[in-house]
Amino acid sequence: MPRFDRAQILVVGDLMLDRYWQGPASRISPEAPVPVVKVEQLEDRVGGAGNVALNIAALGAGASLVGVVGADDAAQALEARFRSAGIRTDFQVSFDKPTITKLRVISRHQQLLRLDFEEQFTAADTDQIAGKVEALLSDVSVLVLSDYGKGGLQNPVALIAAARQRGIPVLADPKGSDFSRYRGATLITPNMGEFEAVVGPCDSEGAIVAKGLALLEDLQLEALLVTRGEHGMTLLRRDMPEFHLPARAREVFDVTGAGDTVISVLAAGLGAGEELPAAVVLANLAASIVVGKLGTATISAPELRRALQLEQGHGRGVVNEEQLLVDLTDARAHGERIVFTNGCFDILHAGHVGYLEQARRLGERLIVAVNADESVRRLKGEGRPINSEDRRMAVLAGLESVDWVLVFTDDTPERLLEFIRPDILVKGGDYQKESVVGWEIVEAYGGEVRALDFLDDCSTTAIVEKIQGE
Repeated sequence: MPRFDRAQILVVGDLMLDRYWQGPASRISPEAPVPVVKVEQLEDRVGGAGNVALNIAALGAGASLVGVVGADDAAQALEARFRSAGIRTDFQVSFDKPTITKLRVISRHQQLLRLDFEEQFTAADTDQIAGKVEALLSDVSVLVLSDYGKGGLQNPVALIAAARQRGIPVLADPKGSDFSRYRGATLITPNMGEFEAVVGPCDSEGAIVAKGLALLEDLQLEALLVTRGEHGMTLLRRDMPEFHLPARAREVFDVTGAGDTVISVLAAGLGAGEELPAAVVLANLAASIVVGKLGTATISAPELRRALQLEQGHGRGVVNEEQLLVDLTDARAHGERIVFTNGCFDILHAGHVGYLEQARRLGERLIVAVNADESVRRLKGEGRPINSEDRRMAVLAGLESVDWVLVFTDDTPERLLEFIRPDILVKGGDYQKESVVGWEIVEAYGGEVRALDFLDDCSTTAIVEKIQGE
């Protein structure tokens, strides 16, 4: 994961408020053959360029936002959302046109009707935008142009030139059939329909590549990212092989705002110093998450990190302390309780398995800290451990009840407890709380200490003695 907190992104474009009225529809109107929705829930969400800024802020990057709003309650609702998300705003107010608002009527997760309240903005409505952008560029690592064709971006070429003169990358989410508006940008991100509206039909990936490279040269772009829905994404760059990514979404619930998510993750990744192909991979993964949500939605850094870990086969198993800290951050962000136990686990037996299953049921995540080989020798004497630490950890990691396994070289786990701060510390055997090593540490920060019994007649020492006796 990139260090998104190092990025400062300026978003300029069309601002919108998405309103949702939801409720059951159990009858047909006697006035016309339409369902009657009993509205029980009202919800406002941010759309357009504002949704891009919210996505950037949710990733932990700095976000600033410039655009046009009306002098109305919708603008106030937008301002409140941006302020609560820590987004810096500088809006031009139009006193004769409303803030763009889209009202959706929904029942049983099905959109029944959309009402749009908007008028096209003109040059007079945006004459202050260039000056506002110029004033903010000195602190910006990436400029994003979020164009929805509503008139909020009257002269994007001038904004692109101002940013590029300062060495600032410019990413544009285009609209319409005139892509010359984005000439000189670093990258544009059309979807397949927008791309074909400009270059003509593409009946193969070869056609996409050929026409895309020609467009890239004509517009003096550094890169072109075509988002292709269920066919994934295609990244084209000068003098570089094409880069195709498959779609990752398992279930598409709502594609609203998916393009906003793509460009926001791209911008935050590039602003954090990530290379473009890696940023595209993250954007593709983020899009697969957001299309599983209803309406315009954001994706947080913990959500993206967890998805990345699952994609790479991480998120559990044998870890070091640094890897565990990252995983714990995600687990706690999802409200999961952390259970911790430790031991030698030299020869894994039924007592261990039953005990670990009990421990796992106390929370959502179980950490098993394993004594290193030299620690086991100090505690158990010469000839122990029977199995080396890497083999002991591998066996433990294979248990369904165990999430993370790590090794420690100290004789006690006290340093790890200070570092991990689990919600629950458990120990196997007939222990009183005061005899569990580290109990004071855990209770001092509000954690809980529990003792769980092993199964009767199960112990590693007894197994070793039996083998030696035979």
